[in-house]
Amino acid sequence: MKIFITGGSGFVGTNLSFYLLEKGHTIIGIGTSSAHSVIRHDNFHYISADTTIKGAWQDAMKDVDAVINLAGKNIFKRWSDTYKDQIYNSRILTTRNLVEAMTHQKDTILCSTSAVGYYGDRADDVLKEDALPGNDFPAKVCRDWEKEAFQAEAKGVRVAAMRFGVVLGKNGGALAKMVPAFKSFAGGPLGSGLQWFPWIHMNDLIAAIIFILENPDVKGPINLCSPNPVRNRDFAGVLGQVLNRPSVLRTPSFMIRLIMGEMGKSLMSSQRAIPDKLLKYGFKFQYPDINNALYNLTVS
Repeated sequence: MKIFITGGSGFVGTNLSFYLLEKGHTIIGIGTSSAHSVIRHDNFHYISADTTIKGAWQDAMKDVDAVINLAGKNIFKRWSDTYKDQIYNSRILTTRNLVEAMTHQKDTILCSTSAVGYYGDRADDVLKEDALPGNDFPAKVCRDWEKEAFQAEAKGVRVAAMRFGVVLGKNGGALAKMVPAFKSFAGGPLGSGLQWFPWIHMNDLIAAIIFILENPDVKGPINLCSPNPVRNRDFAGVLGQVLNRPSVLRTPSFMIRLIMGEMGKSLMSSQRAIPDKLLKYGFKFQYPDINNALYNLTVS
């Protein structure tokens, strides 16, 4: 397959590209970096561009078999009003420009990222894909993000809105921020620790994306997360156990809000999301259990 990937120089985009290249696919990766820092391969073609702006980069989408949209500003920093605009526009405008460029491609699939933040802060509710959206800032971003992606259906494109949980992988992402704190004996739950933490191992995330690409009946909103979400305090406990470090240093809610503002409040949101659609279509998780997942990522 010839696959176009936005966010191609990011954490997920790089890992996904490596896997697809090993399977013999041709990749066109696009990102804001001037060049890709690690991938050098005859079947990998990198374009440096701002995808929120229409441009020549859209011409590279001709004759592709699949578009995987991973672009978006990092949400893990304090949100000023200006940065919230960047978070929003990097997702909505990129997706709008992608859909605009998808012409005469009825056999193409658009796999567009969203997030379980779509559901807002939902306490202990079990969240399948048909659950209602929330009303906070992350939920609004996800609603509008998905709305732009589904515009491609009018062109005959199969669309999957991939609602990511927290992606756990080696050498980057959430664990790259958590592990050093635990190793320094400063790890523990956030706030009460009772909030649900939806997560997915990088290997399962990549496998799920391939599963969506290869199964034409799979479309619409799809939760990409483990079938076994855990509470934040339990996640912290397992990570501490795996790293042989204590996990009792709880960070109070008021301190998280003081330091991180609105983003800190979002960090303590609870989403008990489950991958109902993936399971019904027969997808098998390699790492459905947090213990095995964290051991694989931090020890083995």
